Amino acid sequence: MLARARARTSDLPTVEIRGGDVHDLPVDPGTVDRAKIDRVLMHVADPAEALDQLHRATRSGARIGLAEPDWDTLIVDAEDLETSRAFTRYTTAEVVRHATIGRSLARFAEQAGFRVEAVLATTPVFRDFHEADHTLGLGRNMQQAVNEGRVDRDRGRRWFASLSQGPFYASFTLVSVVCSR
Repeated sequence: MLARARARTSDLPTVEIRGGDVHDLPVDPGTVDRAKIDRVLMHVADPAEALDQLHRATRSGARIGLAEPDWDTLIVDAEDLETSRAFTRYTTAEVVRHATIGRSLARFAEQAGFRVEAVLATTPVFRDFHEADHTLGLGRNMQQAVNEGRVDRDRGRRWFASLSQGPFYASFTLVSVVCSR
């Protein structure tokens, strides 16, 4: 991702791309003009601390974009609705560390000292089974749920196999917050 970001900004001499730990940003305080966090906070140890670090790093007037899903809103259409619901519950409880961070994003941003200017909710829709399987981890996470005894093996296999028969639908809510310092 860093290599791709560097390639995309190579003609912008004022842009510097750095790798680092979001809990210990490798920048001097008050030096960042723009920042974007996109589907990262759901994975980190402490989202509030990460935003505190970002607040320290940004200068007055900085613009920040945040985007995180709310996995409680994950919908996978299948005739076996109970297994779809079990899949979503498993995903939110066991797979994603902070599965509902999307709904808390504006609050966390304000608590870190940012001024929230806009909160937007969009619903990415997946109609292609293979794209959804890759992005949402349908097969991988269902196998994990089966292995942990959360979903019956035969029921999980039938559910997953039925998804590829089409037509297919899955969606979730992605919350975006635009804020400034």
